[in-house]
Amino acid sequence: MSPTQLPDHGAVLAEVREVRRAGIVRLRELRLPVLTGMSASPGEGSPGEPRFPAVERLLRTAVAAIGGGTLQEAAEFSLGLAQGTRDWPPADRRRRAAQVYGVSVERFRKNQELMVLGQVAEQLVRLASGAPAQPPATGAAAPASDAGTAPADGSAPASALTSASATSEPSARPRPLAPSHHRIPVRAGGHGGHVTLHVHAVDLLRDIDVVVSPSNTHLALPEPYKSSVAASLRRAGAVRDPAGRLVEDSVRDELRAWSDRFAAPGLSVAPGTVAPTGAGALAWQGIRRIFHAAVAVPRPGTNDYDVQPADVTRAVTRVFALLAEENGRSADAGLPPLRSLCLPLLGAGRGGLTPAVSFAAVWAAVEAELARGGDWDLHFLVRRPERALLVAELLASPDGAPTEEPGP
Repeated sequence: MSPTQLPDHGAVLAEVREVRRAGIVRLRELRLPVLTGMSASPGEGSPGEPRFPAVERLLRTAVAAIGGGTLQEAAEFSLGLAQGTRDWPPADRRRRAAQVYGVSVERFRKNQELMVLGQVAEQLVRLASGAPAQPPATGAAAPASDAGTAPADGSAPASALTSASATSEPSARPRPLAPSHHRIPVRAGGHGGHVTLHVHAVDLLRDIDVVVSPSNTHLALPEPYKSSVAASLRRAGAVRDPAGRLVEDSVRDELRAWSDRFAAPGLSVAPGTVAPTGAGALAWQGIRRIFHAAVAVPRPGTNDYDVQPADVTRAVTRVFALLAEENGRSADAGLPPLRSLCLPLLGAGRGGLTPAVSFAAVWAAVEAELARGGDWDLHFLVRRPERALLVAELLASPDGAPTEEPGP
């Protein structure tokens, strides 16, 4: 399409919104003259002639050009381009896109959705102009006012968590967050401090006294070959011989011993219960203890779990109480105290909580502890860069609290 025939952004946006309502699976039924014309190769038929595969390819190219992160993920769910969502009803796609931002469906419909679809339209217009499509100048999750601003102590602001600016090559796309460690200033209960945000697998942690592991209320650990936080800690804590053969399933054995001692046989523990164990082979990495937080309640007759935010808050509150109890015993035995604590987003996996809701539930207990004067070296752990960007924004917001009430 020549520059003199560039489509109007508003017209493109109107057709993108029509695709959102109908979904990719119903492209054949839609009249999309602007998108069809943009997808047509020169000399091939008329602009109004349906070209469903070409229109879909065009949309996928435009969404991919956004450059990753929550913006691209929400666009993929909104339009039914994410794997497995092609035939989802529009209400389900909107609900899933809202979860990406951790807001209610109604809030997403009134705010983020128009921004997301507008960015798709922007990339489509760029493609039509012949210019290389490029991601927005600022990340969706990082406030522009923070750009280029660093705290006096040299730690990174939330906006610095976005990757360095794109290289001179048009195809280079910045990653939302490098998998690393980031020290972030926070305020809680009127006190200033820092937390460290880890963006990597849990078994790469080093020199942290206590790691919190999510568990179900039966305190049954998943198989070690799985990818969850609990499975990874079980796998990393197992003692093996030089050939890699299992010698001792240390974390599982200690958790079973705790359950046999304190839990009724065959019955679950109360949600919010925390069971402390040793770290097994993770002691070689400087990990001293694992606190297993029972927050997931198995749903009868299914493989699913239910997690309530109040149970997450209760479990984290219990974690701090256990730290104080164990430190009292350590002082009596002449051992160094437990000072550092690492918390994942409890319940944000199979438990079904959105990352924002999980973080709010965890932070409620953390903030209360810090307001009481708790002096802990706090760490948060996530694996996905887009989740890290969300956590960084929430940590950097005033008083360390989420900037908006997370929706269901």
